Amino acid sequence: MSKQFTIKEVAEHHKDSDKGLYIIVDADVYDVTGFVDEHPGGAKILKRVAGKDASKQFWKYHNESVLKKYQPKLKIGSVKEEAKL
Repeated sequence: MSKQFTIKEVAEHHKDSDKGLYIIVDADVYDVTGFVDEHPGGAKILKRVAGKDASKQFWKYHNESVLKKYQPKLKIGSVKEEAKL
């Protein structure tokens, strides 16, 4: 079973954090800390969406094959459902 993250926990891993860089794509959480320098579009793009849901930006420029290629290496969990009050 993969680790479950809250939106708040992912948000703590943003561009100015020493905790690393996490992004969300389709409710899955990815640790892109070690991938920043490898990203073909450059580090600035990943840092801009770090700590956020990057689904819209991801699908604008990538297809399913990119996700399948990097998912095993970078996926660390998923976003858990939070109770709405």
